[in-house]
Amino acid sequence: MSPSTQAPTREAALTLLLHTGDATAAQLADRLEVSVQVMRRHLRSLEDDGLVEASPAAEGPGRPSNHWRLTPRGHDQFPDGSEQFALGLLSSINASLPPGTVQALLEQQAQDKARLYHRQIGEGSLRTRVERLVELRRREGYVTECRPDPEGSGWLMSEFHCSVSRIAEQFPVVCAQELELIRHTFPDCSVERMHWRLEGGHSCGFRLQIENGISPQR
Repeated sequence: MSPSTQAPTREAALTLLLHTGDATAAQLADRLEVSVQVMRRHLRSLEDDGLVEASPAAEGPGRPSNHWRLTPRGHDQFPDGSEQFALGLLSSINASLPPGTVQALLEQQAQDKARLYHRQIGEGSLRTRVERLVELRRREGYVTECRPDPEGSGWLMSEFHCSVSRIAEQFPVVCAQELELIRHTFPDCSVERMHWRLEGGHSCGFRLQIENGISPQR
């Protein structure tokens, strides 16, 4: 296999692990249409680089299978923008201004951002508006996707990579404002958090549903 072939396969494996949370070498090989032996070599190389790690998991009789997932360094392969500047700024504000200042600023920022999003996504069915928000978030550095809610008439939005994830680790209030941001953007919807990376999930997920439970054209 040539270096030009290896690089895209490595990157595709990292992206796939970002979306799935974890996977076996066989599952990755099947999705990326390469042999299991080739995928195992890629995974060992990624492990040597500190980008992935494995843990054995029993899946019936026989030897446990290794389940691979991204390490924090692996997540860092996806762009985080100017997070270091923002972290420094928030830390300075938190240390020098009255308690609650950071939260108040983030609340105001969420409301301002929601108004901008609301104008950009415009009118339409919930599906149309969620898809437009997903596209906006992708442009901002998030790895985001949406799909119909299998348990209702709403939609599920998942963010596998967050452009402010490192900031949220030090200032969890950022995540609370992310939830409020989406609620302000969709004032006709109920919005609830389904899972959260800071609590061990491999993505942050939100369920959106029209308040009356009925969404035109979904």
